[in-house]
Amino acid sequence: MQLERRGYVKAGHWTPEAAVEHPEAVRQLHREFLRAGANVIQTFTFYCSEDKLEISGNVPNLSGAQINEAACDLAREVANEGEALVAGCVSMTPCYVDTHNKTEVKAIFKKQMDDFLKKEIDFFIVEFVDHVEEAVWAVEVLKTSGKPVGATLCISPHGDKDGVPPGECAVRLVKAGADIVGINCHLDPVTCVGTVKLMKEGLEKAGLKAHLMIQPLGFHTPECNFGGYTSLPEYPFAMESRAMTRWDIHHYAREAYNAGIRYIGGCCGFEPYHIRAIAEEMAAERGFLPPASEKHGPWGAPLERHAKPCVRARSHREFWENLLPASGRPKCPSMATAADAQLKTK
Repeated sequence: MQLERRGYVKAGHWTPEAAVEHPEAVRQLHREFLRAGANVIQTFTFYCSEDKLEISGNVPNLSGAQINEAACDLAREVANEGEALVAGCVSMTPCYVDTHNKTEVKAIFKKQMDDFLKKEIDFFIVEFVDHVEEAVWAVEVLKTSGKPVGATLCISPHGDKDGVPPGECAVRLVKAGADIVGINCHLDPVTCVGTVKLMKEGLEKAGLKAHLMIQPLGFHTPECNFGGYTSLPEYPFAMESRAMTRWDIHHYAREAYNAGIRYIGGCCGFEPYHIRAIAEEMAAERGFLPPASEKHGPWGAPLERHAKPCVRARSHREFWENLLPASGRPKCPSMATAADAQLKTK
């Protein structure tokens, strides 16, 4: 979403051809996240399966292999500047929805995995999958690489698209071989933390263990609807009014950590200053601050020297923790009716 706003990605299919067409843009965004405190640089390969690229019509002259390999090179280049890890990422395939053919879907994941293994990646992430069955198939393929595999689902506390509860989803993923399980995208931090807690409960009941991961939206979505933010009328071009503040992210990071989650990040809507907020909230646990904190005092401290007394009064934690931000839009509702909610009530 960040690169769409910057003019390098077309909304709709969200394909990642910018890794080849505009590598400088991808490289710069990677660097901003690294400077903000990211320990992992994910390859810019969302929706980079051949079937998705063909449907999109965005890249008639590029193959998935070209994009995947270029994205790996960019991620490794920047990761090496800060000793970060590189995660090779795969996501849901149109093939699964169209055919449910296990052999064909696994072949697509295998092709992407082979592209990544030509390059220097540290582990894999399966992301943005809303059917646990497809995620299990992806994990089974990626585990043949011998590298660690994380698997995150874009589901609500209600479960995946087939109604499989979060706890059962986690159990299936771990039994398939996932080393890390969790949630990414679709809903806000509050909802996603709650969903990961359900996954954790499921694993504990089954006597299984895995690292926990979370990458929520950088937007408020209190509707907590089944289909996530794509069902909201503001998606994708008017989400700005729902943006999380850096102080919201401090609270989220602490809640996630207290829930036992150790891979804490963000998905659509997260900007580098949000990642910096996570890094600053976790500074004691990590033992250091990120380079970007050199230009950012804790909890508004730099405002102490402001010329205006009303601004100086905002230079402490209590003010920002208790602030209820106004939207400046007097005719706007605080929540919307999601499209999938409307369908359910008819």
